[in-house]
Amino acid sequence: MNIMTAAIKSPTLDGLPQPRRILAFLTVAMAVMMAVLDGSIVNVALPAVAAEQGVPGAAAIWVITAYQLAVVVALLPMAALGEAIGFRKVYLGGMVLFVAASLLCAYAPTLQMLSAARVVQGVGAGALMSINGALVRHIMPAARLGRGISGVALVVGISAAAGPSIAAAILAVASWHWLFLINVPLGLIALVAGRLTLPETAASGARFDYISAILNGAAFGGLISGLSSLGGNSLPLALGQLLMAAVAGYFLARRQLQRRAPMLPVDLLRRPLFASSIIASIFSFTAQFLALVSLPFFFHDVLGRSEVETGLLLTPWPFATALMALVSGRLADRMSPFVLSGFGMLLFAVGLVSLATMPASPDNLDICWRLALCGIGFGLFQSPNSRVMITSAPIERSGGASGMQSTARLLGQSFGAALAAIILNLTLHQNLSLAMWIAAACAGLAGLVSGFRRPAAHP
Repeated sequence: MNIMTAAIKSPTLDGLPQPRRILAFLTVAMAVMMAVLDGSIVNVALPAVAAEQGVPGAAAIWVITAYQLAVVVALLPMAALGEAIGFRKVYLGGMVLFVAASLLCAYAPTLQMLSAARVVQGVGAGALMSINGALVRHIMPAARLGRGISGVALVVGISAAAGPSIAAAILAVASWHWLFLINVPLGLIALVAGRLTLPETAASGARFDYISAILNGAAFGGLISGLSSLGGNSLPLALGQLLMAAVAGYFLARRQLQRRAPMLPVDLLRRPLFASSIIASIFSFTAQFLALVSLPFFFHDVLGRSEVETGLLLTPWPFATALMALVSGRLADRMSPFVLSGFGMLLFAVGLVSLATMPASPDNLDICWRLALCGIGFGLFQSPNSRVMITSAPIERSGGASGMQSTARLLGQSFGAALAAIILNLTLHQNLSLAMWIAAACAGLAGLVSGFRRPAAHP
């Protein structure tokens, strides 16, 4: 057994040694980047996909929806699987699935097969996204954990913001198929790097709970699809999906109460610090997505800005978030994360209120400083809150904590998108002020929850 193999098989007590630590972190960051990018990179190509397949644009949206639903449904089962067999194995398996599905997406002859391939790709992405926090906890020493989590937050923020720009660059020189083919070489690099650098974490050996996985799919899949339908004009369908989600969620919760390491981490949700961090995360992402879905309509339909101008106007928000994520990660290693995250949400709420009270005909500077303030506040909140969430769980339950971290983000984004659609439908025109006031209220609630948290007696 060579030195590298021995190191891989050794459990990590307080992070990995250098230079393996930075290589392992970059490996996780590359996987997160690919998974997040593929959630938004295809949006720009939807008209081209619809035209080539000869289908209406509404049908092509399933290329996006299929991926998002699969990611949400896969998060908690993959996190539980990571605890059972080891996070490194789930990473490697998820990457193989993601790369293979990307090839299927590129060469799918029909929209139906493309959507099916996107489901498989979403399962692979769910595996990668569900365990990134748990892997970072094993890669980074405790004294630098805040920086590690902030690094992942930075990758998520940049990848989500850069998706449309990267797609536009690829489509300028190649067909939409290359949006998926680009994943193949990157995925193979990440696969080899994962085998060489990621730690072999302890496995609980618990049997995978297939019944809970099915109930989880029905609960979270029904909730997300129901929220999407609620934002549209399909009220009976939305109510049916939400009813299915409620019934499945009830039986899922009952089943989890009887298990030692539940897939839906009800054991962690009994911890006030973990539960309050989850609640704060959901409210914060609800506010963020409500604003980010509403603002493009306001810029384009009310102010008459072009698509390019709209994209440029939104840039200060993700740029400020990414910049502040680096700063807040370092601060979280030295200061109280409760103070940092609470103050961050206060700034975020102030930024949203400034958008709600913006002049009727604002100039670019009026818009940009308000968006930058929102981005600074959200970036100051995200890393400390994520750190509290991950570290408030026992290390053997890192998978469940990491899965819930991603689930909270996706639930908040879904709530925000549904609220934006409901406001748009009810007011019959873009009412930015109403949307921003509701978003500010959500941010304020997240700030209150964050600021009044106290350290756990038993970390």
